[in-house]
Amino acid sequence: MAEKVFKILVVDDEPDILEFLSYNLEKEGFSVETAENGKQALEKAKKNHPDIVLLDVMMPEMDGIETCRTMREMPQFENTIIAFLTARTEDYSQIAGFETGADDYISKPIKPRVLVSRLKALLRRYEAKESKSSFLDVGNIQIDRERYLIIFNGKEMAVPRKEFELLYLLASKPGKVFKRDEILNEIWGRDIIVGDRTIDVHIRKLREKLGEELIKTVKGIGYKFEEQ
Repeated sequence: MAEKVFKILVVDDEPDILEFLSYNLEKEGFSVETAENGKQALEKAKKNHPDIVLLDVMMPEMDGIETCRTMREMPQFENTIIAFLTARTEDYSQIAGFETGADDYISKPIKPRVLVSRLKALLRRYEAKESKSSFLDVGNIQIDRERYLIIFNGKEMAVPRKEFELLYLLASKPGKVFKRDEILNEIWGRDIIVGDRTIDVHIRKLREKLGEELIKTVKGIGYKFEEQ
């Protein structure tokens, strides 16, 4: 049986970077398409359904943050892996990216071997998550992995992918205290560096949707899910 060829859409307003990344990714066996801005990226993504989208943050017409946010609002892209490419390394920029539903954040200048390694790690984690049990039923909350839906007190709600994965992890073992490092490794991966506030931002957003009682802070250690 032939090995699956993963499709990547690379989005950047610099032709040299598009050419450089296309060459190196195709050499590794990926099928690559390119776009020069967010609007063009959305048109091509709707047509070709890429497995991975690499987005430059700073672009004309529609920047990477807005493109990611728009894609995450479309059901056909809820399982698409999205990673940002940027020269900006400030913590606030990373948090803004993850809040819109990004899976990774890769800094320029890009080293091809590092990029390929990160992409393969993202694909492995995604495939491992897909193989897990598709439905959790814990008290007044149900989590449907196949549809990426949360059913809370009988009401369906969709949340960004990282929030969904974080809730699924905590709810999979009610009462267990998950350490911060453990959460980072499970949700973002060992190879991905994110700011210290990233987990806190996602927890805060989940609490805004589900209330304060389900997810408890264990000071100095991490978080736990308490069945209601």
